[in-house]
Amino acid sequence: MNLDDHPTVRRLSRQAEGAADQQPAGTILDGVWLRRLALDCGADDAGLVEIARPALDLQRDEILRNYPWTRSLLGFVLRMAREPVRGAPRSVANLEFHRAGHEVDEISAAIVAKLEAHGVRAVNPSMGFPMEMNQTPGYAIWVVSHKPVAVEAGLGHMGIHRNLIHPQFGNFVLLGTVLIGCEASEYDHPIDYNPCLECKLCVAACPVGAIGSNGSFNFSSCFTHNYREFLGGFTDWVEQVADARNAIDYRRRINEPETASMWQSLTYGANYKSAYCMAVCPAGEDVIGPYLHDKQQHLREVVRPLQERAEPVYVVAGSDAEAVARRKFKNKTVKP
Repeated sequence: MNLDDHPTVRRLSRQAEGAADQQPAGTILDGVWLRRLALDCGADDAGLVEIARPALDLQRDEILRNYPWTRSLLGFVLRMAREPVRGAPRSVANLEFHRAGHEVDEISAAIVAKLEAHGVRAVNPSMGFPMEMNQTPGYAIWVVSHKPVAVEAGLGHMGIHRNLIHPQFGNFVLLGTVLIGCEASEYDHPIDYNPCLECKLCVAACPVGAIGSNGSFNFSSCFTHNYREFLGGFTDWVEQVADARNAIDYRRRINEPETASMWQSLTYGANYKSAYCMAVCPAGEDVIGPYLHDKQQHLREVVRPLQERAEPVYVVAGSDAEAVARRKFKNKTVKP
């Protein structure tokens, strides 16, 4: 059979003839069309970055190692609900993180499906976990680092708390990235100011002092506490189980509420222990109004309940984080 006479080939030829009003799959895709596609799929804002952008130097090789056909990156943000994240109960805050995170992945998948329907190669790396946890040393455990892409796509800048702050939505956003196998007709660039107010509320709220008032950031302190129930803390918990001589010895090491919390994470999704820096941040056009109107009310209703919350704080023994937690937060239980 002549290939042109195959039923599949004939059907595709007819479809191509009737798709003249749609964005064609070609070498260069219209940038306006791509941004609109992201918004139509549920994103709240979107921007485009070329793969050759110098700001992507640290991750370009990793991206191209996995997807060598990548030419453009479509970064986008999804707004989160603020009040669940701000409240003291972490179960409510984490429910919103998981809800919005799943939505980001669904939006990314919808964008990829639309592009694929137009004959454009595209892929949607995960918003967060799961990641490539079995990567050999020397490779990142993520496919794409979303924050640098979002900054270059004009979606905001990172504040001193190292969260991206969108100029309108503040830091109450989650990020997604779609890798595209075509160039775009136009690309975006970083905005010309940082929405961060440098109010230092994130410094005041962090229970382990990970954010310095001088703008410094201690990754280890943040990771050890906030991500207690992710990889590092989970590994520590498993080793405690393995080292315990019996049930009584295990309970001396890990108390019942900690065991229950680990079960909760394993069952319903890993939970962040803090994210207070995000909760207290008043930056962003949609967020800043009440803070400007009454700063003391913001302190009373948002900041202090988190500072005064009785909870375990996980630290490396003898670290700066342990010293800060013991000095500043007398009602928190320090857990080396």
